[in-house]
Amino acid sequence: MPSSHFRLCHVSVDNSLSSHNAHIERERAIAIYELLEKNTFVPVGHGGGPYRLKLSLAEGRLAFHIATEAGAAIVCHYLSLAPFRRLLKDYMLTCESFYDALPNANSARFETIDMGRRALHNDAAELLLKLLAPKVAVDNNTARRLFTLLYVLLMRRPTALFAFQEA
Repeated sequence: MPSSHFRLCHVSVDNSLSSHNAHIERERAIAIYELLEKNTFVPVGHGGGPYRLKLSLAEGRLAFHIATEAGAAIVCHYLSLAPFRRLLKDYMLTCESFYDALPNANSARFETIDMGRRALHNDAAELLLKLLAPKVAVDNNTARRLFTLLYVLLMRRPTALFAFQEA
């Protein structure tokens, strides 16, 4: 089957959660745009898409609701957030520093923070790729965008973030 059948054609993030933080909503919009431009998404055991994906949080886990392009449900996979605990905490702190530095940091400080942010993002994407592998094959760039959306979900629901960090 052509690779164009193993891709996402629609991506959404749980709309019951919203953020008034412009940085978070910008990250969501960019990640979804980039995912739809180019991605590899192959649910194990399924003949081909394209696919619709809805991401949500459910009982401290990341839920991947996968459907056909027409909207027929295929499967829902749940991933524990526990393996991401340290990376998410570090990534969130680094992003706070990054956004705080935007208005007035010198270029050397900004570049240092950005390099740290990117390194953490890469580590988290590699972990996500590994944990998804038994259920859904994705490429590295798809994993990076999916991690961004996980970050957005957690930042949109501060109570889930608090519960996740305390667990």
